[in-house]
Amino acid sequence: LFHKINHVCLLHALNQCTVPASEFQLQGDYLIGGLFDIHHVSAPVYHDRPEAIDCSSKPIILSSYRRFQLMRFSVEEINNSTNLLPNVSLGYEIFDHCSDTLNFPGILNLISVNGLIQPWGEPHKNLSKVSKVTAVVGPFSSTDTLTVAPLFMMNLIPIVSYGAASSAFSEKAKYPSFLRTVHSNKDIIEVIVNIIRHFNWYWVAFIKSDNDFGINGLELFINMIKETEICLAYTKGLNGDTNYSQMFKQIEAQRVQIIVVFATKMDAEALIETAIQLNVTNKVWIAGDTWSLSKKLHKKEGIKNIGTVLGVSQPVVTIPGFSDFIYSSRRQMHCGNSGEQEFCNQVCNCSNLSPKDVISMDPSFSFPVYSAVYAVANALHNVLQCRAGKCNTNITVYPYMVLEELRKSNFTLLNQSIQFDENGDPKFGSYSIVFWNHSGDVQEIGFYKFYPSVQSFINNSQIQWYTNGEVPTSLCSTECPAGYAKKPDGIHKCCFNCEICPNGTYVNITEDLYKCIYCKETEWSAEGSTSCNLRVVEYVPFKDSGAILIMVGAWVLVGLTLATSVLFAINYNTPVVRSAGGPMCFLILGCISLCSLSVFFYFDKPTVSFCILRFLPFILFYTVCLACFVVRSFQIVCIFKIAAKFPKLHSWWMKYHGQWLIITVAFVTQALLFLIGYSRDPAKPYNDTLWSPDKIILGCDINLKAFSGSVFLLLSLCSLCFIFSYMGKDLPKNYNEAKAITFCLLLLILTWIIFATEYMLYHGKYIQTFNALAVLSSLYSFLLWYFLPKCYIIIVQPHKNTQQYFQGLIQNYTKTISQ
Repeated sequence: LFHKINHVCLLHALNQCTVPASEFQLQGDYLIGGLFDIHHVSAPVYHDRPEAIDCSSKPIILSSYRRFQLMRFSVEEINNSTNLLPNVSLGYEIFDHCSDTLNFPGILNLISVNGLIQPWGEPHKNLSKVSKVTAVVGPFSSTDTLTVAPLFMMNLIPIVSYGAASSAFSEKAKYPSFLRTVHSNKDIIEVIVNIIRHFNWYWVAFIKSDNDFGINGLELFINMIKETEICLAYTKGLNGDTNYSQMFKQIEAQRVQIIVVFATKMDAEALIETAIQLNVTNKVWIAGDTWSLSKKLHKKEGIKNIGTVLGVSQPVVTIPGFSDFIYSSRRQMHCGNSGEQEFCNQVCNCSNLSPKDVISMDPSFSFPVYSAVYAVANALHNVLQCRAGKCNTNITVYPYMVLEELRKSNFTLLNQSIQFDENGDPKFGSYSIVFWNHSGDVQEIGFYKFYPSVQSFINNSQIQWYTNGEVPTSLCSTECPAGYAKKPDGIHKCCFNCEICPNGTYVNITEDLYKCIYCKETEWSAEGSTSCNLRVVEYVPFKDSGAILIMVGAWVLVGLTLATSVLFAINYNTPVVRSAGGPMCFLILGCISLCSLSVFFYFDKPTVSFCILRFLPFILFYTVCLACFVVRSFQIVCIFKIAAKFPKLHSWWMKYHGQWLIITVAFVTQALLFLIGYSRDPAKPYNDTLWSPDKIILGCDINLKAFSGSVFLLLSLCSLCFIFSYMGKDLPKNYNEAKAITFCLLLLILTWIIFATEYMLYHGKYIQTFNALAVLSSLYSFLLWYFLPKCYIIIVQPHKNTQQYFQGLIQNYTKTISQ
């Protein structure tokens, strides 16, 4: 079958005027295989029987033909060298690899020996029959390489590709004998992403060839932009059925200004030509290295109208002597002898090409071809142990031996150190960043170097933007103003709405632009903030003028209660003192003094002890005061009314000292309720941050639910006191303690109503001052309106402080009742 396929191809070749077979073949001591896509199959080829494709009948790719000639030149240069492979001739067997599925005759020829392919009988036997070539240079495309590489991998025949950039070939488990002199797609995509980020473009389209090369590029691009702000707005695979008009309408609908074209040269040229025809304008095109130096496009009429073209390219390296070689070889071209035995796809109908045509073609991938041939030659040089102008030709060279030396390559070629990493990828070379200027030339504006460390540079000033000087923008959504958070709108992170961050929150522009972060409790922020400010801590210090006045008022209160106690003690047996309560007066005055202790703990920084002492003395001892007045009011009513109607009750009350029993029960009950409340939820310092956005008001937090029992007891005593005192409102004027108590209670109620109103309307630091003032007012209400009138009678009107005067009042009241 192998010979029959060869015969079919030969019939095609004999009917054409061809270049000599030596264009594709050169005899030598050691052979290198070559695979170049000199012609191009643009559409699928269908056969009704097994048949190899005739590449020479397909359109020629001039840049590939140039690379083909460059391999021939490289071998000739090596053969003429006295330093590399001295006294050893290098030959080649090159095939036109125009199809990824119909070019196997050439591949089988390369791995054959004397036209035969024999499987191994036993492991490591018949190694001399592995192949006729020591290594293969090519193929160019990733798709072609994926198809043919497995046939070479099984025998570890080295493939040194000058154009297959798919990152899949870096997997040594699948492609152990694959190396390349061109950077992988990963590196190319890295450069493209660097260009996009350099100009702050975030909304891009990615147009690719619908093959392994393009699919791999898209996967790498998506992975590489994951951790960036770049969004892939649109992607499309190019093939023979692509509807370009619909594609450009979709790009326009997405408002995409930046288009990455990661495609083969043929696909890219078709795309750009269609863009010119459809009058696609105002775009930035980023070209991959396959077409960035296309001679056909950058001088094409109308190319300026599509926008600005930037690109990533192989650096243009001048190969010394190559132009002379082309002129020399073209002069020798003639019609091939029909008797020559040319193999399938070793024919080129390119005799009409002039040397200038070849030299002026796209120079992309020239150095990768040149370095690939030299890498094989240097590896063979090391295998043959060439020293001092002589090689050991007694060594039997197997492909795996050449592979081992290729992996260890380390030589200098045109001032570049040629080495490979553990994956067979080059540890040399860089990329040029180019711009298609308005003169129709490709202008280098920057570079991206990988070794020994990553370095990049882009000269912005040399770019002539279609926007007349300004760098074009490409955004799905305009950036949010400072203090605004991004709220996603759709699946792309580049598409969002802007929402202002409310009070108490901020947006961290260095971490997360999509979230309004709450400030700490000790911080605050205004609406639309990008950071928080420390709150001002406020409390009423002891040195505050209001605090000083209130504390002075408390000391005056203590002094007045002490003076009143002394006055009452001196006049203890007088009717006024006895009617005021007798010994109970001293208890009330003592409790008023103890209540005043609470006032001092409303100032300075609150602590746990301050918060406890702020409420405990007042509530506990004020309970005793109210209990005393309840008992006192009840006794007044009892003496004049109940004694006559309920003598037994009055007798029991007098016998068991009911007044002291009730006061004791009230005190003990309040103490227990207070203990229960503190055990459930004690009063503690509290930072009020709700009412003032930029301040922290220090205060004490008391749980009203936990202390509801204590409050209820106080209210109950106050109500009973008011009821009993009101019942005695018609008692004798000068003997009527109930009226004084009623008035004091009204002042007490009015004081706390005023404070409650103030508490609801004002939440500043001086609320503590108002609270202390309310406590002090509550104490003064009883001291001034209950005890002060009695002190006045004792001191100023002593004639009313006699037994006769009081008995006269009682007799007059009794006569009034009886009438």
